[in-house]
Amino acid sequence: MTMSDSTNLFVRARAALMEAEPQRKCELADRLYSDWNNNLLKIESDSDAVRTDVTEPGRPLKPELVHPRALPPRRGLGTQEGQAALIHAVTHIEFNAINLALDAVYRYPGMPVEYYGDWLRVAHEESKHFNLLRNKLNKMDYDYGDFVAHNGLWEIAMRTAHDLVHRMAMVPRMMEARGLDVTPDMIKRFRKIGDLETAEILKIILSEEIGHVEAGSRWFSFLCKERGIDAEQTWLDLVQTYLASDIRCPLHWETRKQAGFSDNELEQLQELCTRN
Repeated sequence: MTMSDSTNLFVRARAALMEAEPQRKCELADRLYSDWNNNLLKIESDSDAVRTDVTEPGRPLKPELVHPRALPPRRGLGTQEGQAALIHAVTHIEFNAINLALDAVYRYPGMPVEYYGDWLRVAHEESKHFNLLRNKLNKMDYDYGDFVAHNGLWEIAMRTAHDLVHRMAMVPRMMEARGLDVTPDMIKRFRKIGDLETAEILKIILSEEIGHVEAGSRWFSFLCKERGIDAEQTWLDLVQTYLASDIRCPLHWETRKQAGFSDNELEQLQELCTRN
């Protein structure tokens, strides 16, 4: 990497996105955010066109990625293996989320400077979440990669890559928002079995994930306003286009409202869940 490359936001974001070793990826994401905050990066691009050169991010050989239907049955929390399997599943989501945030930076030039600051912050916080969970796995004599996982988050990111309106609608505002629905219950479940450490980690993650989804809501609304389209109806249309009958409930209204969802959006989404 040349000196000019080291100050180019997009070159640096791509390098972090394509890094396969998890700890190194986290370090690159953290350094990116630090350099951004210290005004050491430049937003330089020869085009505002959506970039299409990245179709797969850097990732380790393990976990093995399988179709969601090929995942083993959900284990209960009555055994250490079951606890580790659930923690591993969340760890994998957080690893994917680092890539999704870095991709949101790299793939879409021509956005306001605040947009890049938001997603660099998200990448930094997702790295923290990944490390907290991986360290917990290590304490249990497991590691990231010890269980199989699926690639659904990245797949929906690629399906929506051509249009940032679609990406913001479906990745932060739908797929990642699902974490706002399920994490409160996971916190209760880990507290019930006496694993207060994991419960506290999940509490930290939930608090910051609200902000991540809120960033998606904010930039989705910004883009819809810029294009002169109705944000709420566009989002509901995209949800049905991309997910069809795979819209899950229950919804956690309180956290979703904190993340920028309107009552009307939640009512309509609830109806879609019930109908499916």
